[in-house]
Amino acid sequence: MTDPSYPAPGGGAPAQQRLWSRFLRRPLGVTALAVFLLIVLAGLFAPLLAPYDPNLVDFSLTQAPPSAEHLMGGDSAGRDIFSRLLYGARTTVYGAAVACLVGVLLGVPAGVAAGYFGGLADRICSSVSDGVQSVPGMIVLLIVAAGTGADFTVLMMTVGAFMAPGYYRISRSRALAVRKEPYVDAARVAGLTHTRVLHAHMVRAVQAPVVIQSALTAGVAMGMQTGLQFLGIGTASTPDWGQMMNDGFRTMGTHPLILLWPSAALGLTIAALAFMGSTLADLISVRTEPVSRRRKRAVTPDAEVAPATGRLEHPVEDSALRIENLRVTYATPHGDKQVVRGVCLDVSPGEVLGIVGESGSGKSQTVFSALDLLPAEGHTSADGVWIGGEPVGDLPRAKRHALLGTRVGYVPQEPMSNLDPCYTIGHQLMEPLRSVHRLTKTQARERARSILRRVGIDDPDRVLASYPHQVSGGMAQRVLIAGAVAGKPQLLVADEPTTALDVTVQAEVLELLRELQEEYGMALVIVTHNFGVVADICDRVAVMRHGRVVETGAVEEIFAKPADPYTAELIRASLDDTESRDDLDAAWNQAGRTVRT
Repeated sequence: MTDPSYPAPGGGAPAQQRLWSRFLRRPLGVTALAVFLLIVLAGLFAPLLAPYDPNLVDFSLTQAPPSAEHLMGGDSAGRDIFSRLLYGARTTVYGAAVACLVGVLLGVPAGVAAGYFGGLADRICSSVSDGVQSVPGMIVLLIVAAGTGADFTVLMMTVGAFMAPGYYRISRSRALAVRKEPYVDAARVAGLTHTRVLHAHMVRAVQAPVVIQSALTAGVAMGMQTGLQFLGIGTASTPDWGQMMNDGFRTMGTHPLILLWPSAALGLTIAALAFMGSTLADLISVRTEPVSRRRKRAVTPDAEVAPATGRLEHPVEDSALRIENLRVTYATPHGDKQVVRGVCLDVSPGEVLGIVGESGSGKSQTVFSALDLLPAEGHTSADGVWIGGEPVGDLPRAKRHALLGTRVGYVPQEPMSNLDPCYTIGHQLMEPLRSVHRLTKTQARERARSILRRVGIDDPDRVLASYPHQVSGGMAQRVLIAGAVAGKPQLLVADEPTTALDVTVQAEVLELLRELQEEYGMALVIVTHNFGVVADICDRVAVMRHGRVVETGAVEEIFAKPADPYTAELIRASLDDTESRDDLDAAWNQAGRTVRT
């Protein structure tokens, strides 16, 4: 029962440590963190760093310009600006910390409880949160200031209370998402109490967004606290940036430096917090470990000497796709991990090649390498990759991608996850036709309508106007197939095209792929884990295991006499001893003849 909000355990460092190491690789985040820590340390050690007492009045220093003795000059009361700026940092950081702490204590537990339990708890907490947001905060702060004698800590606690709804919303939304995860259901079935589930899964899931929210909230709290101090709420004996800005505002026309120093300090602090928060947000939303260019180019010695596996059947000039000795390596913080080891395969126009193997065998990584769709941390090398008889392995990335949608089509698995829910199906089919094939809007729409009819959709206009959630899974898969063949490619790659479909729809999709392949004369590569799909549609098959091709040959030969025990095991797992479609048809016809006689 692992939490998907965190990287899966695998002998590596804890998630927090990995997040910290990734943060340290971001120059913008590190710079912002360094600036913020410098400001915090300046406030903490203000008694040691300040050259003068911040409240010491020297009338000869009144509105004095910067000098060697007074680095930032003096204010309108004759006090050293640099010393007051250091002490003001202490006040500002303390106030922001109090506001964030109160916001977390009030908002996070309520949000987690509301999202997890729902029902009455959710309605009550949401009503309170909405009510707090509807109250004019500045008026309440002025009332609290008058009633408490402008007690700074109480004021910042009040600011934190008004920040709590932000923490509540983000915690509630995260808890709502996590409570529906299967691992939470498994935890309940295993007998864990609500308290244990909340502690082990819910609270942990909201940690990352709460950290980001705190970085942004601290900046807002600093702005609000400075605004209150600018209005004169506070004690004159405690230096703060708001009072300094108020003093500088009154003399802005004649001595603008008095306003510049506290304004710059406040702006720099808020900017540092904002950049820290945005950097953390980027790191948490993209969980892949960044790898340096040097690391990406490095290939382990094992990968370089890995023997080639598989068999090539066609000359280069007669191949729609040809891969020789392909190796795929992922650079990780714990060393290189090889997932494809010397794969060789090819397919000719008009031929259907099946790549079959269990999950993790490297079959999808093989086709992703051929299409140049590997993620950033993946490194691929091969003796050669040809598409349509032309070498493409050394082409620049832009030219390699120019083949997609024109000479190469791709049908992904899980159709509902590969259609953008924000756009209509018509927009998603027409946009590539207009962008890649330079068709007009009218031409693209007509092409989309005709290709939808070709893939068996009787009402193309309704489908074009529909959003992905308004069509079934089988129809969505037909839409993806239509998009893949709309550019009339020479090579069509289908990655697990029937995984998310029921048996009846699977048969329809496979029949459609076969018809389109024969009609357009395309080469078709199907990636699957099901030997039943291979038997139904493929001419040749390559069996993969642990990143290698263990057996390849004609489908009839492989089924009749598998050479590798792993292939035989896969065939047995596909229930090949059940009655085939031809057997069922023959039995049905025999039953009909028996009834007639």
